Amino acid sequence: MIPLKSIRPVYSTPVVTAALIAINIAVFVYQFVLPVRAANAFVLQYGVIPDQLRYSTLITSMFLHGGIGHILGNMWFLWVFGRNVEDAMGSARYLLYYLVCGLAASLGQVLANPYSTVPMIGASGAISGVMGGYLIRFPRTPIVTLVFFIFVSFVELPAAVLLVYWLVVQLAGGIGSVADEATRGGVAWFAHIGGFAAGALITKLLPRARERYPIQEW
Repeated sequence: MIPLKSIRPVYSTPVVTAALIAINIAVFVYQFVLPVRAANAFVLQYGVIPDQLRYSTLITSMFLHGGIGHILGNMWFLWVFGRNVEDAMGSARYLLYYLVCGLAASLGQVLANPYSTVPMIGASGAISGVMGGYLIRFPRTPIVTLVFFIFVSFVELPAAVLLVYWLVVQLAGGIGSVADEATRGGVAWFAHIGGFAAGALITKLLPRARERYPIQEW
């Protein structure tokens, strides 16, 4: 299932969401034009390597991606879910929230596999936090979703259905990856789970900002 659009309107310009997307794309373009050896060194320097953990990489790794599919998928999910969460929180608080969720995601993967020597990169942990916040904040909001099941169809699913399904997939993947060797790459399942849990918990505990409603002047 691929989310395409949230039905909930956005009443403010999602400046932070747009800026995060722009920064991620700019860094990816820089990675893409580097020679292979330099690109690998770049990932080793700024990605999270649990067995050789440098705390600065818990932030820098959020802005690196491993391929076009990786960044396109992440940025699409950020755009679909991030705008409403930013709208509800306010831009400044949303930016801090995003970064904290990314930190929690990286630490979740480090704790799950502390001896891994494989660099971990990507914004998906922080974006998972945004999705966790969306689940708490807007569980009933319909999401236009592309569904692949026998036939390809477009359906409107409540956010809770889509996001809980996504979380179950991450949990299944995380359990299945427990036996993996520390030197094997792949999906950082526990980063997704840790980011999602952090986002949901923070959203639950944060006092709500004033609601934004459309108005008509007359």
